Amino acid sequence: MKRRQFNTLAALSATVGTVFAADEPIKIRLAHSLSTTEPAHLAAEYFAKNVAERTKGRVVINVFPGEQLGSGKEINEMIRQGANVMNITDHGYLSDFVPDIGILAGPYLVKDASEFNKILASAWYKGVETQLEKSGLKLVMNNGFFGQRHVLANKTVSKPEDMNGMTIRVPPNPMWIETFKAIGARPATIQWSEVYSALEQNVVEAVEAPVGSLFGSKLQEVRKVLSLTGHFTSFTTWPINAAFFNRLPKDVQDILLQEGKRAGDEMTRLTLSSQQSYVDRLKAANVSISTSIDLAAFQKITAPVYKKFPKWSPNLHETVLAIIK
Repeated sequence: MKRRQFNTLAALSATVGTVFAADEPIKIRLAHSLSTTEPAHLAAEYFAKNVAERTKGRVVINVFPGEQLGSGKEINEMIRQGANVMNITDHGYLSDFVPDIGILAGPYLVKDASEFNKILASAWYKGVETQLEKSGLKLVMNNGFFGQRHVLANKTVSKPEDMNGMTIRVPPNPMWIETFKAIGARPATIQWSEVYSALEQNVVEAVEAPVGSLFGSKLQEVRKVLSLTGHFTSFTTWPINAAFFNRLPKDVQDILLQEGKRAGDEMTRLTLSSQQSYVDRLKAANVSISTSIDLAAFQKITAPVYKKFPKWSPNLHETVLAIIK
């Protein structure tokens, strides 16, 4: 970890054992790696505004976009160690702490938010959340639809063979790395803030992400073919340190959870309503949009990925599929 992250962790952890005074504001930082134009950031600002209003200024949440406080994995580790910070992350990253939750980042698992909401309402998911809390993480929000993830390159990707040997940037979580290995690509884990230069310098040939993130980071300037593979349907979570959360006044805890759910709903609404607009803007930037994708071939070649995780509970994939049905 860089010196900057060590200093950040020390600063953020300073209040971990503090008893909150009634006349002093409770300050929480909400970090993420994305641009300020994306639904996830807008939902975070919406959350901060609503929490401030409902607590009459007692809780102050400041949003830090663009990896200002460090990478997603670094922030999650800061949270686990006790920092009073939240992070926009996903279930794939949280598998570092509770392996079973990583299945929710799997390829072609769910089609839409309604199927994912069935999982969130299940006894299985409640049990996973309990395990996360024991590991030090409390989820303030878990229902924010981030979007389907697609491939941006300089050639069309219509079938798995088109990715043989292709170097593609993927987030550093095991499920997504294994998925692209199964397809035949060469996954490279590069921080999101460095992806533009990695593409520009041909360190990687391609990138995968939702259309909002691709456009928000201006990656259409360096790659011109978007293939709508929809290989992952992504949802975000907002963890906070469980011990920090449990020391908050009960009314503040309730407001954070209520407004977290509300912000997740707002993020889902914004994502769904903006996807076509992002596609249109990519087209206007001379990006070719490919919709002729052999989804059955992608689903078949990625299916064995669900057997790559020996730390998972037995029959985990079948358990989750039964919930969706």
